[in-house]
Amino acid sequence: MQLPVSEVAKILESTYSGDKQVAQGYTLDSRRVRPGEMFFAIRGRRLDGHQFVQQAIEAGAVAAVVEPAFLEQHPSLASRLIPVPDTTRALQVLAQEIRRRWGKKLIAITGSTGKTTTKELTAALLATQYAVLKSRGNLNNEYGVPLTLLELEPRHEVAVLELAMSAAGEIARLAQVAEPDIGVVTNVAAAHLQAFNSVDEIARAKRELIENLNPRCVETVAVLNHDDPRVKHFGDGVPGRVVTFGREAGADFIASEIKSAGGRGTTFWVTGPSLNAQFQLSLPGEHNIENALAAIATASLLGVPPEAMVQALATSKNLPGRSEILTLPGGITVINDSYNSNPRAMEKMLQMLAEWPGAQRRIVVAGEMLELGSTSPDWHRAVGRKCAECGVDCLFAVQGDAVFFLEGARENGLAASQLRFFASALEAAEYCRTHLREGDVVLVKGSRGVGLEAVIELLTNPVSSSSAMPHPAASTRAE
Repeated sequence: MQLPVSEVAKILESTYSGDKQVAQGYTLDSRRVRPGEMFFAIRGRRLDGHQFVQQAIEAGAVAAVVEPAFLEQHPSLASRLIPVPDTTRALQVLAQEIRRRWGKKLIAITGSTGKTTTKELTAALLATQYAVLKSRGNLNNEYGVPLTLLELEPRHEVAVLELAMSAAGEIARLAQVAEPDIGVVTNVAAAHLQAFNSVDEIARAKRELIENLNPRCVETVAVLNHDDPRVKHFGDGVPGRVVTFGREAGADFIASEIKSAGGRGTTFWVTGPSLNAQFQLSLPGEHNIENALAAIATASLLGVPPEAMVQALATSKNLPGRSEILTLPGGITVINDSYNSNPRAMEKMLQMLAEWPGAQRRIVVAGEMLELGSTSPDWHRAVGRKCAECGVDCLFAVQGDAVFFLEGARENGLAASQLRFFASALEAAEYCRTHLREGDVVLVKGSRGVGLEAVIELLTNPVSSSSAMPHPAASTRAE
């Protein structure tokens, strides 16, 4: 939302001595500043945005939000600076004010798995009737959520945001900034256990969304997964309406008569309030039905007609790296789910691989599942055992604790000849390039930090060399 720079300064309870300029947009990345935008100098985990203020102004930024010490050290830039005690908090304060001025329906989605896919599906269904703003990619943290809110314009009729966390209290803070009218929780599972002692603690942190829905809304709504034994109770004792989805009896929106078409997706019936229709989902894997149900329940709350939802769901597409089906020359199928991983998500994808029709060999390239704390070896062994249960023919483990995948797989009967460990994604990529053959179906999945996109890149662009690959640890300035 465009605002005069002087008005932004007033909202942030600061000062501005420059010309009568209007902020055309907002950014944290000095490399991507467009003329007329406002730059927030954020102190990130690795970089300090104050180092790039001059660069941002030279690129056309109308003003920069900085800490007072920077203004004292650079008096020549005073007319372009807005000093605040905490630039991250200032970003959030401005985002909250713009959200309040916009004042329309906002949906926030969280969960251990499926939140990005649910966000995409929900936005697609709503877009049949409304002008929708959605989180781009996975802009879902303390920086991404406010940046999305700052994109709100009067033309937008509804917003769909994704909220993520790595510690207790983060979802609450994000929800307090975004003030969602509708909160959606997909599920709770083992993820980010380095910051939690149990899955129950993760559940309490996810419930923060439902506890912090918009206090200005006449009736907030919690959309909850009835099949998840923890999530189904998130609405207990919380004001507002509760709507549930799932396959089990008792849910408001129930999926039944599920039929898998392998890589072409699934068909299923959904019954619910004013809804009894068959849906076709182009995304593969029955686990995506959970995400689709959440989207259908949410879109129904905003009056999207069943026929519009049926058509939109049938043509929906996922983001790259999430259940993305790639067909390689020579009849090799790759399931690219390399974006991220945790034990629950891994097991869901293994089940999908097990049910894949016509596979000559079922191969898993499994990257380390990060942020599982002291219990990491146990979780990796459990997934390895699941690989054996699902009839995996070859298991290639990549990096660190992924070695425990192999231990679990051996415990359940996989032979040493079926197992390999690689220290890096590049090593795994080189091996796969020369050892895959016609009819193979290959699942590629691991935590983001493992960089398994290198495997996808080398398989889909065989002329590339490993020296041209991005290093898994490569980072950007926009933190």
